[in-house]
Amino acid sequence: MTTKEQQAIEHEDSYIKAYEDIALLKKDIMRPVRMELEVMKPEIYLRHFNVTDTVVCFGSARVREEKDAAAKLKAAKEALAKDPSDKNLQNRVYEAEGLAKLSKYYDEARKFAKIVVQHAGDRFAVVTGGGPGLMEAANRGAFENGGRSIGMNITLPHEQHPNPYITKNLAFLFHYFAIRKLHLVMRAKAFVVFPGGFGTFDELFEILTLVKTGKKQEIPIVLVGKEFWNTVVNIPGLASYGVISPEEAESCATVETAEEAWDIIAKFYKIK
Repeated sequence: MTTKEQQAIEHEDSYIKAYEDIALLKKDIMRPVRMELEVMKPEIYLRHFNVTDTVVCFGSARVREEKDAAAKLKAAKEALAKDPSDKNLQNRVYEAEGLAKLSKYYDEARKFAKIVVQHAGDRFAVVTGGGPGLMEAANRGAFENGGRSIGMNITLPHEQHPNPYITKNLAFLFHYFAIRKLHLVMRAKAFVVFPGGFGTFDELFEILTLVKTGKKQEIPIVLVGKEFWNTVVNIPGLASYGVISPEEAESCATVETAEEAWDIIAKFYKIK
């Protein structure tokens, strides 16, 4: 029979088993342990599902299907018509107009993932950042056609929920961008990048840097959306200043359609 003193000791924080002590795991000093857990948990699940080779698709979380983008633009214009001098409403219309131009790539991302499943079967799993927009589109294309669809989401200040087109037990939530990038890159056999913002650019230049420094083997890196990429990125311009070589300026292929993107990957891996 335990005494009151013994019972009190057993309820002290120090007496909690270390692996059950959430408050302990959240301490700054335990950051290395948390990072290791973020490495290991997805690794265990991906090994279980025999995911070894992936095609990674990235793009804006803001881009929606054409009908949804058109409805959003219409609503923004109607709101502005009621108060034409409102700067915030002007900005809403400006954004909605840009996103409406990009909405066609939702269908292209969805179509691309479908093509991957149709032509490569289980050879490649389709991986995205797990969020909405163009990431949802790629997951959707794989999911709807029976392929393995993986989402690697991350906690953000504005809560981002996983899209519904991810294979059961292949949706992951990360805290550390570095660990998320590790899992996105380490199995990647191709990167297909649709129009996007800071996050998309971050992933694009990360993979380019890793490949060109020999940290990652050469893989196809395909940019989908000629007008967008030719407008916002000038990689040949970098070569003209000598900060990259002329050969490195050809590291990315820029295409317009899902079929063109797949043709580059199929040619690289000799897939008929």
